[in-house]
Amino acid sequence: MLSSEIHIRVRYGEVDRMGYLHHGNYALYFEAGRTELLRELGLSYREMEDEGIITPVREMHVQYIRPALYDDEVIIKTILTKKPTAKLEFEYTMENSSGEVLCKAGTTLVFYDVSSRKPMRVPAFFLELVSPYFD
Repeated sequence: MLSSEIHIRVRYGEVDRMGYLHHGNYALYFEAGRTELLRELGLSYREMEDEGIITPVREMHVQYIRPALYDDEVIIKTILTKKPTAKLEFEYTMENSSGEVLCKAGTTLVFYDVSSRKPMRVPAFFLELVSPYFD
């Protein structure tokens, strides 16, 4: 299992009239968590895209438990749950600074060849980076 954590402060432009983080912005927070997890591996989305590999989101589900509020510091815990094959499966837990769980979520991304726009298996270099966390 591979995991990472990122801290984000909820900004004014991300909240609705109630002062709650708007539900549409949660996906951006999850993306930040995935991006950080890859950076900690020594890889970036940009590098993968430069190699002709894209990873669009195929599925996302969110269970909202408590609202994240304006100016709250939230912690997004991101876990790569399985050794990748043709897809990447992530789970997320968002907590506030008091440790209360605000939401739980999951996303499935798929590896695609950018030129053909067809699915592909996990690239060898990616598998080499993540395998030590699953053996």
